[in-house]
Amino acid sequence: MTFSIVARCARTGQFGIAIASSSPAVAARCAHVRAGVGAVASQNVTDPALGPLLLDRLALGLPASEALAQVTDGRPHIDYRQLLVVDAAGRTAIHSGRQVLGLWGEAQATDCAAGGNLLSDALVPMAMVRAFTTATGHLAERLMQALEAGLAAGGEAGPVHSAGLKLADRLDWPLVDLRIDWAEDPIGMLRTAWDIYAPQMAAYVQRAENPTQAPSYGVPGDE
Repeated sequence: MTFSIVARCARTGQFGIAIASSSPAVAARCAHVRAGVGAVASQNVTDPALGPLLLDRLALGLPASEALAQVTDGRPHIDYRQLLVVDAAGRTAIHSGRQVLGLWGEAQATDCAAGGNLLSDALVPMAMVRAFTTATGHLAERLMQALEAGLAAGGEAGPVHSAGLKLADRLDWPLVDLRIDWAEDPIGMLRTAWDIYAPQMAAYVQRAENPTQAPSYGVPGDE
């Protein structure tokens, strides 16, 4: 039902995830990021609670593989889960249980991990990793290119209806949290949302930290 990529930017220390699914509102359940800690995708037959559990262990300084082992070892129904993790050092780990749905795949590289289930092609995650590692620019842009590459490589076996892009920087709240919860072309709509948001992103951070120095809103009635 899902294909996704989690990643770290070695230059900025940001963490992010791009994700798409045939199910509605995928990013609301499956995308987890925490500033200075890491990023997690909790997907397939989803247990959203696993994302924070993994991030809590990463926050203790555990590497991705050990954090994943602690969360998955002996946990009920873990065979139904697919989990992707990247930690503060760019190390990655993936769990794909024996009950993951349909054709599934996974791929890893330094600073990124991709995975999916009910795919049209098991190599979709590899296409996503390849696109991410060759892309340039902001982490969100690289994640978008990876998600688009996953779709171009076949994506899910069925139609994709929701997509999301979520990033953590240095603040407690996400730097980017864009979601298309139900649409015929959610990845295309997510691309449009990111292209609109990107040039305004820094201004929203400045308004939070020091509104007296922030730029005008550029809307009627704003002086």
